[in-house]
Amino acid sequence: MDVIKALEAEQVKENVENFNIGDTVKVFFKIIEGKTERIQVFEGLVIAKNNSGVRITFTVRKMSYGVGVERVFPLHSPRIDKVEVTRFGKVRRSKLYYIRDRVGKSAKVKELFQKKPAKDIS
Repeated sequence: MDVIKALEAEQVKENVENFNIGDTVKVFFKIIEGKTERIQVFEGLVIAKNNSGVRITFTVRKMSYGVGVERVFPLHSPRIDKVEVTRFGKVRRSKLYYIRDRVGKSAKVKELFQKKPAKDIS
């Protein structure tokens, strides 16, 4: 086995929440300020997922005081404590970049009322 693949296999998280594009999630991630460590929550809409294996990243977008804020999180990062799905979205696209240009009700994603299991991304 390749050395790089062996190192990546050690870093894969086992208890990863399955979520899809269009879902509203809360990302609990650790922030280290000097010697103190705290957990901050970033809640928003998942607009993209990229890569595979250990390198999976997902982009979360939220509106903060009228300004759109996007943040890219690596899924298997040790800084991410957990990812909690608050709302399941019904979308027909794999990337929701068009949401950036929308304002008001048109920027919303329809809610999926039946909870379907997400596809395994491993």
